[in-house]
Amino acid sequence: MFIKWLQNHLIPCPFKKLTGYDCPGCGFQRSVIALLKGNLHDSLLLYPATIPLLITFAFVLLDGKFKFDHKHYAKKTLYLITGNIILFAYLYKLYNL
Repeated sequence: MFIKWLQNHLIPCPFKKLTGYDCPGCGFQRSVIALLKGNLHDSLLLYPATIPLLITFAFVLLDGKFKFDHKHYAKKTLYLITGNIILFAYLYKLYNL
């Protein structure tokens, strides 16, 4: 029931509406829904950075609460990995349309 509600209440992308092009985050909502349904393959095809983004978000929240990354090496590494996945997936999408 919650998944159906999410599918019916997706937030439209203002960047795509203004420009006609996908933004670097387009596909994230649908990818999360596919992941919630247990469809990992579709989730990765829709937006490859979903899992790294969720891991980074969870790590940042846990670190804010428990302070186990004092020198921020893990956070910086997660940011770099996730950012690169977003960048390369977006460039791939732009050049292979």
